[in-house]
Amino acid sequence: MDIQPFTIAITDEALTDLNARLERTRWVAGINDAGWSEGTDNGFLQRLVDYWCTDFDWRAQESRLNKLPQFTAQMGSQTIHFVHQPGTGPAPLPLILTHGWPGSFVEMEAIIPLLADPGSHGGDPQDAFHVVVPSLPGYAFSSAPTAKGTGPFEVAGLWAELMTGLGYEQFAAQGGDWGSSVSTWLAYRYPERVKGLHLNFLPGSYRPPLGAEQPSLSDEEQRFLDTSAAWAEQEGAYGKIQGTKPQTLAFGLNDSPAGLAAWIAEKFQSWSDCDGELEQVISLDALLTNIAIYWFTGTIGSSFRLYLESRKRPVHFTAGQRVLPPLGVAQFPAELPMPPRSWVERSFNVQRWTDMQHGGHFAAMEQPQALAEEIRAFFRPLRESSLLGPLRSIASKPAPTI
Repeated sequence: MDIQPFTIAITDEALTDLNARLERTRWVAGINDAGWSEGTDNGFLQRLVDYWCTDFDWRAQESRLNKLPQFTAQMGSQTIHFVHQPGTGPAPLPLILTHGWPGSFVEMEAIIPLLADPGSHGGDPQDAFHVVVPSLPGYAFSSAPTAKGTGPFEVAGLWAELMTGLGYEQFAAQGGDWGSSVSTWLAYRYPERVKGLHLNFLPGSYRPPLGAEQPSLSDEEQRFLDTSAAWAEQEGAYGKIQGTKPQTLAFGLNDSPAGLAAWIAEKFQSWSDCDGELEQVISLDALLTNIAIYWFTGTIGSSFRLYLESRKRPVHFTAGQRVLPPLGVAQFPAELPMPPRSWVERSFNVQRWTDMQHGGHFAAMEQPQALAEEIRAFFRPLRESSLLGPLRSIASKPAPTI
């Protein structure tokens, strides 16, 4: 595997072009006092675009992000961008963190030092991790697939290959949003390598085996299914279009930074634990840094592909199929509909389930300290039998057939 250091370097020409487009934004008329009820609030977006154009300092964000140890790995035709922060402690456990949509590796910026060097952040050095944060294919600085067929299942195979290339035979996995799907497939496909699985969201497509020979649905499980269906009806239009006709949407968002900001900001406002005031939990600088990554790399369209590809292979299990590594779940109060523990235990080896006090869908950004503490606690008893040393070589094994 060819691994090379990577530095973010957006050109001055790209910055000039962005500002020119922002200044020429064509605003749409809206209903008075509609707020966020019909999509992105007009007043918020105008303020966000004005801040982006006049006060947001991309060079400062770029400089800060470049303090993270970033690399690219070439795996066949696929280039994967990733952060690899070695742990500081007596025996760091390798951990691969996977982000989701509409996030990026930037989601993990605040939590990386808390996990890699807990001793410097009020924790125990014994809980240190070697932290690996890849950018999903077609996100940020990872190349976009040029052919059909790269969904969460296949990304899990890339992650296993990446960890092999970095010298980690056994490792931990954590994720939310698409990161939960990728991490679940990673644990399912490579149970001998994944020491434990921690999720702060369950894959939206997850279905355990159901039918006459399976336990009947409990009242709690049926309520979850009803709630999920109602949520999809009211809030799921974005997923439908991104999973069916993503290219049509991509043309507009890839050409208009204001349109891109509206599409992404609405999800951050809706899915975070902010009581309707996004800046209470995520600053405009943090929000725009994430949006700018999509803009400068031109990856909004390629980021949609996971929605389309996942429909071909959803996280469905049949009788006898189980995710074997231990699972820990952090359930944040403002998260999208989450299943009850009994629903998850039908296919997973649930060992820890924690109801968190605050936070929503973007937990690593909203509540990095709380999530880091929960990740440390879950993996603490799983460390002893881990093989933590780097590999000299490891033979690749075929993935199980599902």
